[in-house]
Amino acid sequence: MPRTTDDMTASDAASALAWLVEMGADEFIGEVPVNRLVAAEAPRPQAPARVEATPQRPLRDLTSARPSPPKANATDSVQDARAIAASCASLEDLAAALAQFDACPLRKTATNLCFSDGNPRAHVLVIGEAPGNDEDLQGKPFVGRSGQLLDRMLAAIGLDRHAEDPSRAVLITNTIFWRPPGNRKPTEAETGMCMPFVVRLVEVMRPRLILCAGATPTQRMMNLTEGILKLRGRWFDVPVGDGKIPLLATLHPAYLLRQPVQKRLAWRDLVSLRERLDQLSSR
Repeated sequence: MPRTTDDMTASDAASALAWLVEMGADEFIGEVPVNRLVAAEAPRPQAPARVEATPQRPLRDLTSARPSPPKANATDSVQDARAIAASCASLEDLAAALAQFDACPLRKTATNLCFSDGNPRAHVLVIGEAPGNDEDLQGKPFVGRSGQLLDRMLAAIGLDRHAEDPSRAVLITNTIFWRPPGNRKPTEAETGMCMPFVVRLVEVMRPRLILCAGATPTQRMMNLTEGILKLRGRWFDVPVGDGKIPLLATLHPAYLLRQPVQKRLAWRDLVSLRERLDQLSSR
């Protein structure tokens, strides 16, 4: 006798659901068909329920109420972030400070802090936008599909986040260190709380070159509003102390996954990065 949904175990139901998803099912339907071309019968009006009158309570004396303490605003949190970041003297200090920094609301919904990955002594610093689901689970930036494409892009010009030689290595970070819920765009306040740590990372690390993947890191680092298609391929200078660090804008790997034809533009940017790195290494 064939089994029905009534006597399926939880394991059987999960397997059946997984099979349906694999076959392409993307919505649930009922067992009984519904003719949606026929107007639904309007419900009969019901008499309003009788409400018993209740005696009116005297108004509360607001003059004697104790005022609640004011909530910390975003401006205070950004100022705190700047002070904390300025006190950090190493990447380890920055990571430890971020682990204790609870002012950013994204920390409450994220699984892990995603601060950096790669060689801290690398000559190239890559800055992305925000962690996704894979990054949130592993606690490292650029480890999902976009990260795998980024690794291949860097490998094409002889760079590797795992390389021990600083001249061949990269360090990767983001402008946001916790995954926004549903991968939504971070708010100005959330970005403002994270950027002091990004700036301090640049000051502490002092890379020879910075590669910004996407519009967000380029706009934040250079205080610009142009879109990435106008920014990409352009070199900028980031003032650090008494010197400057060259910064190159390029397309984000996630964008390239959606628009593969634009990989030709990203390749031009990578060639430009390789040439500038070779020039600096020869000095």
